[in-house]
Amino acid sequence: MSKVLLVHAKGGPPLGHVLSRAAARADVHLLALSALPPAVADTARHLCASVVTPTAAQRSDLVSLIVTRAKAVGADAVLTFSEYAVVAVAEACEELALAGAGGAAALARDKRLMRRVWQEHGLAQPAFRPVATEADLHAAAEQLPFPLLLKAAWSAGSTAHQIIRSPHEVSTAWHRSREVMAESAQLGYAELHVAEAEADFVVEQIVTGHAADWFDEPGWGDYVSVEGVVADGVFHPVCLSGRMPTVEPFTERAGITPALLPQDAQDRIVALARQSVDALGLRDCGIHTEIKLGADGDMWLIETAARFGGAMTVPQVEEVFGLDLVGMLVDHLLGRPVTWPRQALTPAQADGAAGSLVVLAVDGDGGAWPDRRVWDATAAAKVPLSPGSALSVVAESSLDDGSLVPVYDPAAGANTMAALCLLSATDPRTVLRDFTTLVDALPQVLPAARSKEATR
Repeated sequence: MSKVLLVHAKGGPPLGHVLSRAAARADVHLLALSALPPAVADTARHLCASVVTPTAAQRSDLVSLIVTRAKAVGADAVLTFSEYAVVAVAEACEELALAGAGGAAALARDKRLMRRVWQEHGLAQPAFRPVATEADLHAAAEQLPFPLLLKAAWSAGSTAHQIIRSPHEVSTAWHRSREVMAESAQLGYAELHVAEAEADFVVEQIVTGHAADWFDEPGWGDYVSVEGVVADGVFHPVCLSGRMPTVEPFTERAGITPALLPQDAQDRIVALARQSVDALGLRDCGIHTEIKLGADGDMWLIETAARFGGAMTVPQVEEVFGLDLVGMLVDHLLGRPVTWPRQALTPAQADGAAGSLVVLAVDGDGGAWPDRRVWDATAAAKVPLSPGSALSVVAESSLDDGSLVPVYDPAAGANTMAALCLLSATDPRTVLRDFTTLVDALPQVLPAARSKEATR
């Protein structure tokens, strides 16, 4: 049987989902750069031919570590589903002469390089400037129109995003973003290969989205993602996922598959995603491209990642369209024939709908909960939803029951999430409606924190 080295780190689809699909296609050897989630640790040891957790010293040269381990197990393919390990795995695959994202992987990771490539190709995106110092940020603020969005160049999950509305907010935003990136690194949510990546930032103009020009009903967010894959350098779009509105500054609350868009709109969005992917020059990897939707048909690229979407995007695609993206990518990297969709699948081809909700301590309008609550998966599962809907809590991506729900920190983004929920429903509208119900109900149905807990 073929052998695969799977490099595990924070982020990406749930490890349990990835392992079960990959292990069905090959012998999986797991290189764990992050601790295994307790909920799947036993499963991982059962499904994998080996599980290795390197020391900090061994991780100092990550590419060499991956190459050495791949040779030791005789890996026929090496892959990762984590944003933070994409570049290291791509470089290791180059050294091993194995299929992978290729030398352009960093272009789909470093937001400064990504935007520069798009600019060279004349692709629609917000005006931007790379920044490495506070002085750079002040200079950029004199050149770009307010409001501005400061982003860490190598971050994920909206971590360290800061909205800057006027010149006097520049210094505060800079220092807060630097603090958050340092805190994220301590939690394991940071680039694993590029030295001092937490010091790299980009600032960009905030463009105005207008979901009403794209969706027939209210409640949808003003951006979508195109899920797909690049195989032998050719982009294959799979489907589109929609969103609920983000929580300020731009933290994602929920993704819904499929996005309920008319065919002509979907075609235009996919065409822009294709231009983005082609410009970056990726070779063999999953693809997740986010696109902002404006008034009168305007669109702007947000980012393209050389991996599948995180949270429950991959399981959602499998449930709705019957495509095992993990297994298909493993097969492709092993040189087996794979039949990718001829074009992006549409809502008409979907079997129901599915969505993932990030539980944050904010209400539907983005306001903080009035008091502190304790996470309880059983209580969340009892919220009445639509007939035919089924809600489950993703244990490996959620706090243990009885844990205090963190206060939402706009700068920290998804780092302050309490849980991740998966919802299956009859159609996308129902997912949207049920998530709205769930968001409204959680601050009432979750147990109140004891006074001593609430002060922490």
